[in-house]
Amino acid sequence: MRVSEPDDCLNAKWKESRTDPVREELAVKGESPAFDFIRGLFPPTTGDPAFDRNVIEGNAERLETVPEIRTGHPFLDLSVKTGLAFIDATFQGDHPKYGVKGYGENCHDGFPPTIIAATDALSSWGLGARAAQLFRYWLAHFVRADGTVKYRGTSLAELGQLLHTASLLEERIGPNGWWNDGRASLKRIVEGLLALQSEADEHDGLLVGVPEDDERRKIGRYFHNNAWVAKGLQRWADLCERQWVSPASLSDQARSAGNAVQEDTLDAIRRCWPEDPADWWLPPQVEPLERPQFLTDTRAASYTNYRYWPELLSSGILPVAMAERIVNARLTAGGQFCGMTRFADGLDDWPLAEYLYGLWRLGRRDDFLLSLYGHVAYHQAEGHLTAYEQVTFPPGREKTAYCLPCQLVAARAARLLVGGM
Repeated sequence: MRVSEPDDCLNAKWKESRTDPVREELAVKGESPAFDFIRGLFPPTTGDPAFDRNVIEGNAERLETVPEIRTGHPFLDLSVKTGLAFIDATFQGDHPKYGVKGYGENCHDGFPPTIIAATDALSSWGLGARAAQLFRYWLAHFVRADGTVKYRGTSLAELGQLLHTASLLEERIGPNGWWNDGRASLKRIVEGLLALQSEADEHDGLLVGVPEDDERRKIGRYFHNNAWVAKGLQRWADLCERQWVSPASLSDQARSAGNAVQEDTLDAIRRCWPEDPADWWLPPQVEPLERPQFLTDTRAASYTNYRYWPELLSSGILPVAMAERIVNARLTAGGQFCGMTRFADGLDDWPLAEYLYGLWRLGRRDDFLLSLYGHVAYHQAEGHLTAYEQVTFPPGREKTAYCLPCQLVAARAARLLVGGM
């Protein structure tokens, strides 16, 4: 849901730049990102709070996290606590809501990234009972008998991420409170993916599906979708082995299919990506796409930059060289500003956690910190810290309404800084 705003960007050259000016400044100085330095670069973002501030503060005060939230930066700590406090403010009891205003409408309730982000954030900070409660409810109410999700444009990647979320939750808190009730729904998701895999194009073995809700009419063979199908099936097999699920035939089939999809996906990427390692345009799909001049030049390029690439990166199936190409493409073709993700003429960070997980895995700590600090400083509003789905370039203003996955970026990523995961 867009809100109108004047285009009063402080520097028009920012939108024309193919590199991140803040990252470039740090490189010239030979410095790593410092939190206070990043926060002092631009005016703070402004906008209306999504919820009453007293409600959020009350929720935050009741949090009892393990470990304690101590990242070394009080403002980042506050952002983590605020994000966790927003979960119960956003959900209606156990029932999910994506956000407020238009995003509070019922049609958005089944959007999988909401429950994926909430379950990850809660369980990573020791709030496992609430994570289990929400995940169990979601599986019971949003997975159909055929394994599809009650949502208008569910991507294959989201189905794989749900399976990964189940495995992650079991690793963190065990099966109590959700596994017995949720296993049948997860099994239906697996069976649905296996059926699609059996029908995959014999030429390359890739599954065909929706890339994401906004682009649900552009069905194709997308790399991020297939990467997460592979990861999800593999993680499901791991979970079944840990829980001694019998018969083992389904988990064995899932692992075999996941391994095959991973191999087929990497083979397809090798065929479709340019051989020149310096060429930044890495197509997100097998089907031909018009080559953009930069990463916000076309609608397809913007979606590739803000969601398809980050999810391909976070799947973890890419060899290091391929993963590094994605990061370098973002950094050299106009993909970010102050670490935040560029989308069309604004900034859109709700999938940023996927990119941050990828950076962390690659050991790119400075890029991780720049994106996390930039997000906390300028994708959240001053004072109440509401994180809007999209914001303008500085001076930042709400461009699209608040959504929970964006609010939870700090909580999910900052947990890596505390250790013990």
